[in-house]
Formats: sequence, C-alpha cells, structure tokens
Amino acid sequence: MRADAARNREKVLAAARELFASKGIDVPLDEIAAHAGVGPGTVYRHFPTKQALFQAVTDARVSAMIESASTPSGDPGAALFAFLGRMADEAAAKRDLSDAIAVPSELRDQLHAALGGLLERAQAAGAVRADVTTKDLVALLKGMLQSLHEGANPALLLEIVTNGLQSSRKP
Repeated sequence: MRADAARNREKVLAAARELFASKGIDVPLDEIAAHAGVGPGTVYRHFPTKQALFQAVTDARVSAMIESASTPSGDPGAALFAFLGRMADEAAAKRDLSDAIAVPSELRDQLHAALGGLLERAQAAGAVRADVTTKDLVALLKGMLQSLHEGANPALLLEIVTNGLQSSRKP
C-alpha cells in the first residue's frame, strides 16, 4: 500500500472509531469520510461496506474482551461479574459495543462463546443461577447496553443484572 493510501486508511479508521463510539453503527459512511477529511470513494476503496469498516474498528477491542473472558481466573463468579462490569464501563464510554455484540460476525460469535464459558464456570461454582443460558445473558447485556445510550444509570443496571444472576435468587 502506498504511504498516502495507508495514511488515508488510518484517517478513516480514526474517524470511524470516534463516530461509531459516539453514535453507533448508524453513522453514515459519508459522515465518516467528511470527518476523516477524505472523499467517500476513499472510504469505499478501503472498506467496501459499513460492516467491514465497523468490524475493523471494533475487532481489536472485542478481541481484547474475548481474551480476558477466555483466560480463567480465581473465583469463577467474580470473574463473570468483573467481565460484565468491564462491558458496562466500555459501553458507557463507547456506543459501538452494543452494536458489536449484536451485529452478526465471527467475532461476535467468539465473544458469545467466551461469555458462555464464563457463565458455565460460574454456574459450576454455584455463583450463578443454573437456569440462565448464554442466550439469556446476551439478551440481558444487549438490553443493558442499549439502555446506557438512553441515559440509564450504568451502575444501577449492572447491579440489577448481577443480583438477578446470582444463584441465591429464585426464578
């Protein structure tokens, strides 16, 4: 790749990171191009679809989350709840996380699988209700993350979710 093309690609990625974080995946590609100071054709040359650009922007962050979820630590219940807290913190700061866990992709599937592993370990340790499935947990997270963008209190929502997941709760 020529040096100017590489610079333009980085400008597009930087603009997309900023706009996806503040506005989510619905931001138009033309707005990203304008924010990057390049033409729409430049964006399309590097990223043929908005999904390709979104995936390029979120891959590194989501990959880091998958790595942290996949690395077993001491107390399985504490590991799950700490991971949920990191997700809430990340989503409160960057709107695109809720889109990243919802938009179909291989990375999303890997994140769901890692989350399922955390859930299963926490359930085996008796820290989380046995009747909760990975699909249930993902649906809860999607709702929680979307609510954060509507002005909800992240600490309160996280407390409600974690309290509801604890095995001492009755269905």
